Amino acid sequence: MDALILVGSFIVLILLRVPVAYSLGIASLIGAWWIDIPLHAVMIQIAGGVNKFSLLAIPFFVLAGAIMAEGGMARRLVAFAGVLVGFVRGGLSLVNITASTFFGAISGSSLADTASVGSVLIPEMEKKGYPREFATAVTVSGSVQALLTPPSHNSVIYSLAAGGTVSIAALFMAGIGPGLLMSATMAALCLWFAKKRNYPKGEVIPLRQAIKICIEALWGLMTMIIILGGILSGVFTATESAAVAVIWAFFVTMFIYRDYKWRDLPKMLHRTVRTLSIVMILIAFAAAFGYIMTLMQIPTKITTAFLTLSDNRYVILMCVNIMLLALGTLMDMAPLILILTPILLPVVTSFGVDPVHFGMIMLVNLGIGLITPPVGAVLFVGAAIGKVTIENTVKALLPFYLALFMVLMVVTYVPAISLWLPSVVL
Repeated sequence: MDALILVGSFIVLILLRVPVAYSLGIASLIGAWWIDIPLHAVMIQIAGGVNKFSLLAIPFFVLAGAIMAEGGMARRLVAFAGVLVGFVRGGLSLVNITASTFFGAISGSSLADTASVGSVLIPEMEKKGYPREFATAVTVSGSVQALLTPPSHNSVIYSLAAGGTVSIAALFMAGIGPGLLMSATMAALCLWFAKKRNYPKGEVIPLRQAIKICIEALWGLMTMIIILGGILSGVFTATESAAVAVIWAFFVTMFIYRDYKWRDLPKMLHRTVRTLSIVMILIAFAAAFGYIMTLMQIPTKITTAFLTLSDNRYVILMCVNIMLLALGTLMDMAPLILILTPILLPVVTSFGVDPVHFGMIMLVNLGIGLITPPVGAVLFVGAAIGKVTIENTVKALLPFYLALFMVLMVVTYVPAISLWLPSVVL
């Protein structure tokens, strides 16, 4: 009955279109009242939920991504990707995937990836003879890997939801293998479509121009080297690397590229703060929701239910995948990480699944949810930028969904893809 009151009130509030963050907070208060817990205990959990040093990584990485997305870095990375793969048949679709891989490894955001790369490449792909629906589908699906590769702020949120027991650096390293696998799978699918549909070849860029493009892109790529190199060398923590990334992104944007106007900085900072305020409110209320769940012993009861369902780890992981894929189509990624991690992590660890590996499974599942209707935020952004209806975009995405599901299965059942790199470098 306790679980029904807490979860039921949350679902009712969601159906009434109350924002997810406030639904979590109100449901927590209702749950506390039901089990006769003083309401000030809930307020203490709300304040404590955001009073963590590691959370500073989120605003810094989001700000760095915003600066790079609006400061001309995406356009230069697209040009750099064109030098590397643009000359083959279907080259522009490969440029799209490659540029998303580079930019995702700098911004850590699928939304920023889709908006930045898509605004440049979707019109260009259509101009060269690609269907606009296909160009939009490539952009949207290619951006999912940004959720995995460092500096993914969703990895930071997962570490927080896991109670701080999972290293952010380990999650960053673990995301590289699945992220590259996803990009390679998307690229292979694009090559197959290019051959089947006879998409045009790109042009070989002259050597002098290619060198100039590579030098300009190198300034942006240095962000990735600074973040990973600093963490792996022990010069600074993941949180400190986020602050360094902001300084470097600001320096490159304003003093090297100089495409961005100083007068536009306050507007960009305002947009960033608005985004961060939503994220932080969500994290605070999710901490209270998790606290009430723990008092009601909901995670323990769900673990027991899974144990009675099957004693086979592979069956349990498949059930978890199905549940995450279904929920990912109905809610945004961050609240699901915060709500489900305290529930599912004890389940999978009881079957011997590494918490870092499970983090990658969760991110891939919920990343697919971001490009799936009815509430796929990245899908909506991509369709808006591509000026394509949601229906046509989803139709074009069908083979990409299949490819992403295959990647999910490999990541789920081959733990070494996620765990090998952290075991070597950390």
